[in-house]
Amino acid sequence: MREYTDYIRIKLKKGEREKILKRMEEAGINNMSAYIRKMAIDGYVIRLDLSDVKEVSRLLRINANNINQCAKRANETGSFYYGEIQRIQVQQEQLWSLLKAILQRLSTI
Repeated sequence: MREYTDYIRIKLKKGEREKILKRMEEAGINNMSAYIRKMAIDGYVIRLDLSDVKEVSRLLRINANNINQCAKRANETGSFYYGEIQRIQVQQEQLWSLLKAILQRLSTI
């Protein structure tokens, strides 16, 4: 547990607390002390929109499930559908392209 031994009191004008709370919400920070310390020391908080990463992750899970189903079918029957494997390969290549584009975008931040 951290022990903070020093403190600073600040006075706010009417409405400034609400502005701070709004910016905290935008930054995804719930602790006002942590937010104010971060802003006072570093001057900024970066919040990334990673919704595209979540979507690619979801699609990768679906594709992995498809691969597992093909492997299960091949193990049970001794055969597989070549067209299904080709479709999964195309999907996998598309997902890798999406992921590369996301990583490229994030590397410029």
